[in-house]
Amino acid sequence: MMLLCSMAVQLWCLSFRQPYAGLVLDGVKTVESRWRPLLALLENRTLAVHIAWQDWEGEEWRAALGGAWGLSAAGVQELLESGERFGRGVVAGLVDVGRTWQCPTSLPEAELAELQRSAVLIGLEEKHLTWLSNPRWLKGPLKAPGGRDLWTVEIPAELMP
Repeated sequence: MMLLCSMAVQLWCLSFRQPYAGLVLDGVKTVESRWRPLLALLENRTLAVHIAWQDWEGEEWRAALGGAWGLSAAGVQELLESGERFGRGVVAGLVDVGRTWQCPTSLPEAELAELQRSAVLIGLEEKHLTWLSNPRWLKGPLKAPGGRDLWTVEIPAELMP
């Protein structure tokens, strides 16, 4: 659903907690994981990315960025600051949604490691994974309360990248 209405674009939107919202929009996180196939119906569509107020619980992302990504502490900090450029409680960017599939319980170790690197998360077995591509930041933030699961948002044309 990408309708150009007078001076706004209406899109499906999903709230992401930090640091994942910023990691998606900066092109680091290219696989989204959910316990259900939430994004499956949006394959080949554009999704608006909302930055939630709360942080992700847990620090596994930090280990993934330092380990699989090989980033220094300064590199991780730079990514975190980039992801906070528009603050919280805002629609901040767009990403294209690809194929969704369920991760099997047994994958070759190298394949699982690559998926975990792309998701910046461990423990993907049995989760529904979705490829994300073509991330882009809006020209400015759009304040929005967020929502549970998918919801729609109208983005003024002047904020579109």
